[in-house]
Amino acid sequence: MARLSVEALRELVTRGLAASGARDAMAADTAAALVDAECQGLPSHGVARALQYAAHLKNGRAGGNAQPRIIGERGGAVLVDAGHGLAYPACKFAVAEAVRRARESGVAFAGVTNSHHFGVASYHLNAVADAGMVGLAFGNSPAAMAAAGGARPLFGTNPIAAVFSRTGAAALSIDLSLSEAARGKVMIAAREGKPIPLGWSLDAGGQPTTDAQAALAGSMLPIGGAKGAVLALVVELLVTALTGAAFGFEADSFFVDEGNVPRLGQAFLVIDPGALAGRATYHERIETLIAAMTEDPRVRLPGDRRRELATIAQRDGVEIPDRLAAQLRELAH
Repeated sequence: MARLSVEALRELVTRGLAASGARDAMAADTAAALVDAECQGLPSHGVARALQYAAHLKNGRAGGNAQPRIIGERGGAVLVDAGHGLAYPACKFAVAEAVRRARESGVAFAGVTNSHHFGVASYHLNAVADAGMVGLAFGNSPAAMAAAGGARPLFGTNPIAAVFSRTGAAALSIDLSLSEAARGKVMIAAREGKPIPLGWSLDAGGQPTTDAQAALAGSMLPIGGAKGAVLALVVELLVTALTGAAFGFEADSFFVDEGNVPRLGQAFLVIDPGALAGRATYHERIETLIAAMTEDPRVRLPGDRRRELATIAQRDGVEIPDRLAAQLRELAH
């Protein structure tokens, strides 16, 4: 394993993405998100994705010069066009707009269209927590799960994230994929030649499999069975019907270098607690519930483990496989 400081890893990934065609700000925003995921123990959305993004930039699946811009707005609603670029600059721009509009209107909804893979959904809500607000994030991805009762993959794993700001403590951060496991975990297992647990995926013939390569050619199983599939439908509609983005079944897999421009969608809902029961009431209710939860010493608050790992990474550096480190260095040069 190779160990790099957080700063060195971020610089390496930034250079690699820039060398692959991403403008400087896009490369830096993307690298920051990927390294943050790596630090939090989420390698499925970590720096290995830089290799995937670089291939998409080189093959025209993502535009390295894209600049996010507003193409629709009214009051607390705003639609941002990612311009077929990597998702991170557009999501950053959209969340900033949503926070600004929530301060004015009490609530804001920012949609993103013509976008790409947006990584760890909760990452984009850090700015919402910093603003002392409540945020929700949604995104779709290339088809990986079937509709309830069906067999054909139509929906992505369609993550949902939420952040609830607190006073004097880190925000409550919730992040979940609507599949039994993130598809990126299957990608890593396939790359490393390892099996996956039974219950994660079906092969192309609809049979349960522990073969990661077969799973990538098949479909992911939804969390909670039919309920998870219906939640994936809700997310799919939120980020496409309201934004004009592509459905998951209209986008080619992220796990191939060549393919169409994915044109995926994301959405961010931001709420100012001061516009409703008031900030004092909001914080009292949040802390009352958290106190009740943590009376049981076995309860771990969502997001705490990820923050602990990030703190360790900042101090000790980040370990990544030697082969991945070599690939990133080659990309950067």
